[in-house]
Amino acid sequence: MAAELTAHQLIAQHRPTLDLALETIRTRAYWSPHPEHPKAYGENGSLDTAAGKAAFDALAGTRLDLGQPGTDGWVGGEVSPYGIELGVEYPHADLDVLLPAMKAGQKAWRDAGAELRAMVCLEILKRIADRTMEFAQAVMHTSGQAFMMAFQAGGPHAQDRGMEAVAYAYAEQSRTPEAAEWTKPQGKRDPLALTKRFTPVPRGIGLVIGCNTFPTWNGYPGLFASLATGNAVLVKPHPRAVLPLALTVQVAREVLTEAGFDANLVALAAERPGEGIAKTLATRPEIRIIDYTGSTAFGDWLEANARQAQVYTEKAGVNTVLVESTDDYKGMLANLAFSLSLYSGQMCTTPQNLLIPRDGIRTDQGDKSYDEVTADLARAVDGLLGDDARANALLGAIVNPDVKSRLEAAAGLGEVALASREVANPEFPDAVVRTPVIVKLDGAKPEDEAAYTSECFGPVSFAVAVDSADHAVELLRRSVREQGAMTVGAYTTDPEVEEAVQEACLDEAAQLSLNLTGGVYVNQTAAFSDFHGSGGNPAANAALCDGAFVANRFRVVEVRRPA
Repeated sequence: MAAELTAHQLIAQHRPTLDLALETIRTRAYWSPHPEHPKAYGENGSLDTAAGKAAFDALAGTRLDLGQPGTDGWVGGEVSPYGIELGVEYPHADLDVLLPAMKAGQKAWRDAGAELRAMVCLEILKRIADRTMEFAQAVMHTSGQAFMMAFQAGGPHAQDRGMEAVAYAYAEQSRTPEAAEWTKPQGKRDPLALTKRFTPVPRGIGLVIGCNTFPTWNGYPGLFASLATGNAVLVKPHPRAVLPLALTVQVAREVLTEAGFDANLVALAAERPGEGIAKTLATRPEIRIIDYTGSTAFGDWLEANARQAQVYTEKAGVNTVLVESTDDYKGMLANLAFSLSLYSGQMCTTPQNLLIPRDGIRTDQGDKSYDEVTADLARAVDGLLGDDARANALLGAIVNPDVKSRLEAAAGLGEVALASREVANPEFPDAVVRTPVIVKLDGAKPEDEAAYTSECFGPVSFAVAVDSADHAVELLRRSVREQGAMTVGAYTTDPEVEEAVQEACLDEAAQLSLNLTGGVYVNQTAAFSDFHGSGGNPAANAALCDGAFVANRFRVVEVRRPA
């Protein structure tokens, strides 16, 4: 097929956006080219909410034929956490056919150069953005996120993260010039003169192993980082969250074809029920890069066994908030209540342990005892979620039965400060919706330690009584070092305590948020400015997004000859 998108057209359209992205990762200021309010999506040909829902509904009962080589059957079976069957089938691949086909297009993609690759990636993101409302429905009905969160996190925020990866990829590749003239003086003799060319070359095929909770937000950084650095990318979605990434692959293949490249540079690897192809794929010699989000156990397995690949993992951790004092008690409680409730705590950044001195804290409303703080926080969560309509809009649905089981078991671990309750969803009667549970534990009791030192993914938080601020910092430091953390929060008006917390987080490489009482929450990060994870503690070996996340996806090969 003849190219429909010329290099000139792509550069003219997307180079200004890339330049803005490059400037923003330098300044770390706020910027987003993707609006995060639904009202922005009824203009310029973008799908509005109703049209997005119609496009999603039209996928039911269809086969998403991607035109991939090696298709040897069809797989499906996704059921929404809201209780509906998606009914979409995806191609199942014969890897011995698909992987060689993916490698075949890499030479032309490598030779295209960093700038054109970036432009193609930005065109893919633009096409995805044009279908944001359709993607929002797909994310909602595979992850269990409430619609507004699925729209924002699965749409513009995911697209921002993908564009951020493209910007970092371009910056790292362009750090070395394409060519250089080299002359070395030799005294009375003629100088030595060489012409040198430097080419970023891809490692091979990148494998993206998708997650159930944030298929696009967690999937796009690795996908676009590998693609922009010249690698083909095979996307292996989570079996319960195939649709958002399958639609992404579909868009990418269309754009690659129109730009004159091999569509097989991006492909999908959906699996049959129980097939478990991630281990098989991860150890194949063709796979040279792996991006993974999920459990610590499988992340550790990948790091230990996928020896032929550069492995980037985001695993699990125990996120902690230290509560020592505050000058805005009401704002602190509201901020924490929202953080604990958003998406039923099913975020890798949701706080789990709240470290509170047993002698209480200082506030603008007077001294508050440990029991008062936990009771007031419970009331704040209860007030936030007391109305079922608001609760459904914040909580979404429980993503799988394991989360529900952990929630139910947590009540037996200690004194319950806030009991979880069931919330009915009139629109989706089969959805499993639960409010958070808060359990009181004692940081000085060994019998309580097992609970708060291991991750309990879902709407479960522990109010841990500690002896002092020093004790809290000691527990925080040990927790980050041993279990890892994606986020740390602290509330204090004491400069010495603030300094101690900051030093602990710098020593253990944990991202810290101090005294958040407004509309920014510890479990949210902004692309182009905030780093998601650090890569420096057990929760993740990479950060989204920095130079280290992209720089080892390619190597620079030099060709030199006499001038």
